[in-house]
Amino acid sequence: MAWWKRLTGKKLFWPLVALALLLAFNLFFTPHFFQIQIKQGHLYGNVIDILKNGSPIMLLAIGMTLVIATKGIDISVGSVAAISAGVVAMLIGGDLQGIPKHPIFESIVLAVLVCTVAGLWNGMLVSRIGMQPIIATLILFVAGRGIAMVTTNAMVVWLYAKPFAIIGQGYVFGLPFSLYMVVVLLLMTLFVTRRTALGLFIEAVGINPTAARFAGINAKNIILLVYAFSGFCAGIAGLIVCSNVMSADGNNAGVGYELDAILAVVLGGTSLNGGKFNLLGSIVGALIIETLTVTIYAFNVPPEIAQVVKAVVVYIISLLQSSKFRSSVANMFGRRELAA
Repeated sequence: MAWWKRLTGKKLFWPLVALALLLAFNLFFTPHFFQIQIKQGHLYGNVIDILKNGSPIMLLAIGMTLVIATKGIDISVGSVAAISAGVVAMLIGGDLQGIPKHPIFESIVLAVLVCTVAGLWNGMLVSRIGMQPIIATLILFVAGRGIAMVTTNAMVVWLYAKPFAIIGQGYVFGLPFSLYMVVVLLLMTLFVTRRTALGLFIEAVGINPTAARFAGINAKNIILLVYAFSGFCAGIAGLIVCSNVMSADGNNAGVGYELDAILAVVLGGTSLNGGKFNLLGSIVGALIIETLTVTIYAFNVPPEIAQVVKAVVVYIISLLQSSKFRSSVANMFGRRELAA
């Protein structure tokens, strides 16, 4: 059984098992769940919807993974995404003919830049001022929503520039364009964190920032960097959210995204205690959340009960990932066999 212990010891194993169980459940109990159709040259179906609608959470989870790896947390990403949507909507705007007020590319760059600065603000409060991460990001969690409301003048701002719709609604080779954005950002992040020393620096800071500092690592700059990157990821996620509906609502855009992002990272096997992180696991965690959401909606579960069902399933998945829980269950069955 040594091979089984090695297999189950891998962090990515249990998230994949949880995702496989959810998909297997839908295979047997959800009619046409895996049915994929081609319409207007694009792929349509529940699986495609999971990939498309889960893209913002996957982007947020990438940034959140590095933040949590430094033993931090960023609960402001939903509000930062709303800021991104508000800024790009106000800049592009446009009339019914679809003529934007400002160039689309420049508007996108500025919106993401603003969100990166917001991430730097969080990082400065944590690394330079010394605030607890949850308190530092709570400030922007509250204020960011207000900034988004001010940006949009407390109104729903509509966009009519069709090229901008490609980000959230476009398809390339039959797959959602937003999925390619996730893949590119994921590969770039994997390369930087696994092919350079940066990944080790992040893990070292998360395990023991004092020891990391004595080893010559500038822990403050590492923390500042990961929070800025989290803001960058939130900015891109906000573009997708805005493009999906071609509008920006400062009050509702990105609501609850921060919780889903944190949950995706935890389900993916990254510990909230900091240290080693698993980017691929975070992506799988985001897919678990979106698959669970689609499954609940497919069974017409009332909204007031849907969150309870979601919480129960997430609780079970979390127990499966706990090595202590699995050891306790194994020991319990072992004692029963000895007693028999």
